[in-house]
Amino acid sequence: MDQSVPRGSLHGSLTPPSSKSYAQRALAVSLLAQGHTVLRKLDFCQDTLSALGCIHTLGADVIEVDESTLSIGGSLSPRETTLHVGESGLASRLFTPIASLAEQPIRIVGRGSLLERPMQMMIEPLRNLGVRVTDNRGYLPFEVCGPLRGGETEVDGSVSSQFITGLLLALPMAAVDTTLHVEKAVSTPYLDMTIDTAARFGVDIFHRDYREFYIPGGQRYKGLDLTIEGDWSAAAMLLVAGAVAGEVCVQNLSALSKQADTAILDALARAGAEVIIEGDSITASQRELHGFEFDATQCPDLFPALAVLAAQAEGETVLYGTSRLQHKESNRAQTIAEEFAKIGIRVDISEENIMRIEGGKIHAAEVESHNDHRIAMALAVAGLCSDGVMRIHGAECVAKSYPDFFEQLESIRVK
Repeated sequence: MDQSVPRGSLHGSLTPPSSKSYAQRALAVSLLAQGHTVLRKLDFCQDTLSALGCIHTLGADVIEVDESTLSIGGSLSPRETTLHVGESGLASRLFTPIASLAEQPIRIVGRGSLLERPMQMMIEPLRNLGVRVTDNRGYLPFEVCGPLRGGETEVDGSVSSQFITGLLLALPMAAVDTTLHVEKAVSTPYLDMTIDTAARFGVDIFHRDYREFYIPGGQRYKGLDLTIEGDWSAAAMLLVAGAVAGEVCVQNLSALSKQADTAILDALARAGAEVIIEGDSITASQRELHGFEFDATQCPDLFPALAVLAAQAEGETVLYGTSRLQHKESNRAQTIAEEFAKIGIRVDISEENIMRIEGGKIHAAEVESHNDHRIAMALAVAGLCSDGVMRIHGAECVAKSYPDFFEQLESIRVK
């Protein structure tokens, strides 16, 4: 699908989807919990639907209460021997350890760009914790057979925190206590989200500076009634849209959230944007922006939004953490440099782990999403600031996280 985004201004209020990171974690724990769990304010983007399919396959009973509420009866009793995780990196690395709790072989399969994303970091730790793994040279598909028994192992955390999240949520159900020694943990705010989710369901996880995790075995999750908070990754794009193209009030957000992408507030402040926080609403308004420095190592999903913010800031912006971008839906550093060049913005990624962006005039062009939802959204926001009409090829990929993004953006366009 092609999407055209003409130059224009925004003014109004929007509510982003619920956090798919919290939703996927809550769905996973609901599968393992005793009794029933009610999850409210869910939005069913592709990644959340992948997680929902996984818990159904692994035995959960799911009842749709209304369009945004599910009642889930927990039960780890796999209905099938193949687990489809779609294109969701989190689902693949989250549900592999959980599937490993079962005492039967389960094949983990994905599709699209996920088949090119590395999974090698899961294999040896799972084997060390008692799981039989038939691997595919470090990529999907592969097969696991439990039970995951617990114990002690080392985990490489340098590529992603997602597998650590999967272990942390599965291992409380193991027979014995576990100690994880983690090397070079990244995206540690996402691990805070994991620990917070487990605690809400009555399970304890302990850590020492994200380098050593202690998970008591034999614990049991308890079902509860939980409302999923708004998604800061989606909200970041809307706030940047307000900062560069008018005024956007984003609702159902907590500035105290454990989500990593709350860091967008710091970036906006560094760029000189006007930001007002009132209760669960945050408003970003356009004013003169200037180049800034920002380390996005722990919040790499912000890079596309930060690139748009930098493109509309006077002078040079320096972003750190590009090493985190290689294994996303696209190689995001390379994709940002390539697509922003088409719209007249110079992006230099020649230095290790650094992206330099020179602010300037954005020109309308035909651009490619690279099947990357965050790139498509960033190019749409850039289109609002262009000298014409931005045409985005492959724009349907926004369904991965924000299916009605374009409709919402259009709904607050100043006529």
